[in-house]
Amino acid sequence: MSQPKITFGIIALNAQPLLEYNLRALYPHAHQIIVVEGAVKIAASLARSDGHSTDDTLEMLRRFQKEQDPQSKLVIVTAADEGHADGFWPEKDEMSQAYAKRATGDWLWQVDSDEFYRPEDMDAVLELLQADKELAGLSFPYVEFFGGFDYLITGKWHIQQYPLLPRVFRWGPGFAYAGHRPPTVLNANGQDLRTLKWESAPKRDGRPIHMLHYSYVFPKQAQQKVGYYSAVTWTDSFRDNQRWYEKSYLALENPLFLGEKGWPILQWLERFRGEHPPAIHALRADLAKGEVTETQRSTQDIERLLRASWYWLTTRVLRTVMPLYWALQKAMYQKGEA
Repeated sequence: MSQPKITFGIIALNAQPLLEYNLRALYPHAHQIIVVEGAVKIAASLARSDGHSTDDTLEMLRRFQKEQDPQSKLVIVTAADEGHADGFWPEKDEMSQAYAKRATGDWLWQVDSDEFYRPEDMDAVLELLQADKELAGLSFPYVEFFGGFDYLITGKWHIQQYPLLPRVFRWGPGFAYAGHRPPTVLNANGQDLRTLKWESAPKRDGRPIHMLHYSYVFPKQAQQKVGYYSAVTWTDSFRDNQRWYEKSYLALENPLFLGEKGWPILQWLERFRGEHPPAIHALRADLAKGEVTETQRSTQDIERLLRASWYWLTTRVLRTVMPLYWALQKAMYQKGEA
């Protein structure tokens, strides 16, 4: 029985060094990998004057095509390919739609450059997609890394507000990528796939499959998020992001309120006890050998914080109590709206 044909869709700006390792990890599972590179207009300060990444993301992609793409799976799309003469994308909706309309697989798997999966989990996902002909898509629980590879950030955002992220969508003729926030795909009848047969938290050997989000490992990543979200016009929630970068990401002030959205929100750090995928082990080894150079955040303050008995006890209580409180709060809100 043939495997499902997976088109991986990625939007990327200044995505090195993670993106190259991610491409290598995705390649064995891919029918097609489409990377849409460049900046949206409001992120012009993060890009070159022609709209491309200031690191070597675009150049790496072209090298990858020549040197690491024997089956010609990688497709590179820039704003110029879509007729944007100034080199910039209007917004991320258009970037996602650019890879969707080029997708030739029967599944569309959205991946950020810093989102990784364990190979055995990806194999399990492919088996699930092959086995269930009525399945419309999948969402994953996730862990998000902060300050280094051994620490994760969690709290209200991850546990109560957005505990699952839609990432895998059935794809076919007449399907359309309707929007990036949240990722929304419509079938040929105009139905949102999330309203059809949808699998949340698929399992392997009885355990949920997690997406591993290495979003705040490097200071560069945190700085880029500040640059983008401080300029967005669709919400006022991120206006204080430079302060967040300086006071929370770098200084760990108010270590129980580390959320990046610019207001006090219960978010704390924990030690990552799981297993990294091989691609991340390879990246860490190359960083240690100096074969990859990227500024890393000092982790001494994080270690001190996680070893502090008060912090350990407080976060254990929060981990136990707050999910129950947030669930009750959500239920009461929904009852009030009914």
